[in-house]
Formats: sequence, structure tokens, C-alpha cells
Amino acid sequence: MLGNPPALLVLDVQKGFDDPYWGKRNNLQAEDNILKLLTEWRTRQWTVIYSQHLSLQPKSPLYHKDKVGTQFKDMIQPQEGEKIFPKNVNSAFIGTHLETYLIDQQLKSVVITGLSTQHCVSTTTRMSSNLGFETYLVEDAIAAFDATDHNGIHYSADQVQKVELALLNKEFATIVKTNQVLNQIAHE
Repeated sequence: MLGNPPALLVLDVQKGFDDPYWGKRNNLQAEDNILKLLTEWRTRQWTVIYSQHLSLQPKSPLYHKDKVGTQFKDMIQPQEGEKIFPKNVNSAFIGTHLETYLIDQQLKSVVITGLSTQHCVSTTTRMSSNLGFETYLVEDAIAAFDATDHNGIHYSADQVQKVELALLNKEFATIVKTNQVLNQIAHE
């Protein structure tokens, strides 16, 4: 199932996503599942890569001058040797050296986790696939927020998550769960 060894991408797991600005969120266990994957990757000394969103929008909770909002959440702290790619757009590939880094490290597959599904996770997943990386998206290690469309129709975070996963499935990524990934690794 997984290309060996895959890089673990942890996208924007930052304190600013706890701000009420974003609205209601689903999958409150996402960080716990990310930590399970991080622990396994660290045990195996596989590549762990973070993106850190530093917004250029002053009203964003992820604004680059707001030191609290841009910080990684306490339970998901990068360790020495783990690469961090700062960015200010949704894709972890735009304006960063992520693609070059993956190629230089001969990493052909990625396992994507992080926040939020409809923003950085979806965009990075699409680009990862378009750039030719074997892409796995861990559905219980990501989270979405409520959204309202241009016609004023409200969608719950769960609805947003389901639609995003449906659109990414097969076309851009293989959708997996944390336990599937961990079980696959254990049997390789």
C-alpha cells in the first residue's frame, strides 16, 4: 500500500486553528491520530515534514506577526532534524522548496495529515498528486470547518470533510485511516 519509506507531511497544525474565527470543527481526534503517526515515523527514523502557515492577512489567526497563532500546537511540536516549510498560501508546495526536498531525498510517496481539510490539506494533496508523488491522505488525521457558500447555504464540518474526501479519492490520493497506515507499516 505505502511507498517505502513515505514522508509524513504534517500541514499547519497551529494554535491559530483553535480560534473561533474558523467556526465549528469536526474530528477533534485529528491531533491524537497525527501524534500516533508521528511517533511511528520517529521510531523508524523516517522523514517528517511540517508546513507552517504564516498568513499575510492581518485579521487571520495565522497572521505571521501573531506569535501565538502561528505556533505549532503543543502536542505536535517539530523535533530536531524534522523539516519545516513556512508558507503563506494554501499549498505547501507553492513558494517553498518542498518539491525539491522530496526529490533530493528520493521520497516518492507522502502521507498527508493536518489542518484544515478544505484549505491546505486539499490543495497540498492535489498538488502532490499533480507533481507525481504517490499520495495518501489520512482521513482521521485531518479536520474541516463549517463553511457557507456564495448563496448563503451552510455546510457542516462533517459535510465539508465528506465532500472533500470524495473529490480527492482516487483522482488525487488514496484515502486511508490512521490504523490502516500503522497496520500496513507493521506488516512491511
